[in-house]
Formats: sequence, C-alpha cells, structure tokens
Amino acid sequence: MFVGHYLEVPEEETGFEGVTIRWLVYPKLGAKNFAMRYFVLKKDSEIPIHQHDWEHEIFILKGEGIITNGEEEHHVKAGNFLYVPPNEPHGYKALSETFEFLCLIPAKKEAIPEDKW
Repeated sequence: MFVGHYLEVPEEETGFEGVTIRWLVYPKLGAKNFAMRYFVLKKDSEIPIHQHDWEHEIFILKGEGIITNGEEEHHVKAGNFLYVPPNEPHGYKALSETFEFLCLIPAKKEAIPEDKW
C-alpha cells in the first residue's frame, strides 16, 4: 500500500500555459493497471482538443470549466465526472480561478512518461 498527499507531489509543467499536472499514482509505485493524475488549469487556460487510443475517467474537484469534443461543449463543475472513450477528441478550458480535476488513464507505456515506469 502507498499513501500520499497530493501537495507533497511535485507540480510539473504540461507544455500548455497555465496548466500543471501531479502524477499521483503510476507504475513506478506499483500500479499495474491505472495511473492517476491531478490537473490544475488556471483561469482561461486550456488543453487543446486532442485524442489518444486510451480512455479517461475524470472527476472534477474544484472550479468550473468547459469540456469539448469539438462538436459539443459541456459546462462542468466540482462534483461532475465524465468518461472519455478511446480515440474521442477532447479538450478542456478553465472558466474559474482554478479548474482542478483527477484524470485516470490505463498504465500504458505510450501514455505515461518514462520516469514514472
């Protein structure tokens, strides 16, 4: 078993302005099936529409934002959860001071940075 606190995990840049990630659970900790990430988007920052061949499970912890697949937009807020199927386009935009969410993905080599293995 591993127990941690998210504030003890280093915040890393994502390459998108105003967006950080904390890798909470990943293979190097022993997770063989899933990785858990904590994203923070500052107001008006965004992760552009993109897609992968793996699914995402997301739980909104704080704030409000827009989730889009390029055809439809969903206004989401703390307490909402969503499922993004494999290969579905998806993008995020923060509407509040911070938009914070957990995102779980399968533990696949192409989805997780080498230093997390």
